[in-house]
Amino acid sequence: MPMPWRYRLLQPIRDFRDWLVAQIIFLALNLLRLIPMDTAFRLFERAARWLGPKTGRHRIAMDNLAIAFPEKGLEERERIARDSWAQIARGIVEYSYLDRIFDLDENNPGAGRIEVANEEQFVKLRDDGLPAIIFTGHLGNFELLPMAAEKFGLDLQSLFRAPNNKYAAAKISEARKQVAPNLVASGKGASFQLMSALERGAHVGVLVDQKFRRGIQVPFFGRNAPTNTLLAKLARRYDCPVHGARSIRLPNGRFRLEITDEIVLPRTREGEIDIRGTTEVITRVIESWVREYPEQWLWIHRRWG
Repeated sequence: MPMPWRYRLLQPIRDFRDWLVAQIIFLALNLLRLIPMDTAFRLFERAARWLGPKTGRHRIAMDNLAIAFPEKGLEERERIARDSWAQIARGIVEYSYLDRIFDLDENNPGAGRIEVANEEQFVKLRDDGLPAIIFTGHLGNFELLPMAAEKFGLDLQSLFRAPNNKYAAAKISEARKQVAPNLVASGKGASFQLMSALERGAHVGVLVDQKFRRGIQVPFFGRNAPTNTLLAKLARRYDCPVHGARSIRLPNGRFRLEITDEIVLPRTREGEIDIRGTTEVITRVIESWVREYPEQWLWIHRRWG
């Protein structure tokens, strides 16, 4: 179908706007490196706690928090939302400092800013010769997880969603691949790349906590949410182990990376992995993580409606 003439007319304007926004972001991030890292974090967190609540996205965050935590008072939900804004700002700034933040020494985990719980799971996954799926959510700095996999020598193809701004997306993709080269942008053809990785005995990483309109409705904090079944379908097709992994922000600019034992998935009477049941199990794991550290989750996207 040909592009509407209004769209063709406005597209150059939109492209210039996106280019300009991207250049401003890149300039700001480059300037950040001229000041001490921890100072930059504090400044941006403080600014985000002030600015975030003045945006329309704050209402989405508050609506989501009311669904997830009806037992909490308005003041408590407001505090979580403001802390979440600070986490978002910190995550953006951390792109400028990933090379300094990620100081993991696989021979001495915990010596720097990064500590790894159950690091033996990374080694087991690396050496067992089996394909596997590792899922995570938008918690802490989830960008550190594929970097950790790379550090432990784990062959991992990680699925990620590129920003809508194509200029920012290209720059971020370039930065990501410098520290974790095996990344797959979501979209057309992504599922085939993941299947190819599993077929050759590698591992795939997927984010599973976003709204997916074409997915199935499964409970999330007691209310049905449209959820992607890609993980469950891959697990059924390749009958491979599934693990969860998460990044947790700790005090003093530190992080703990955790990877679970293999998760037992429900099966049908025929012995195949059950698609709905598996999607529900994985979603319950994400919910438990969010309940534990609610301020570290991304509340500004509509998850339920």
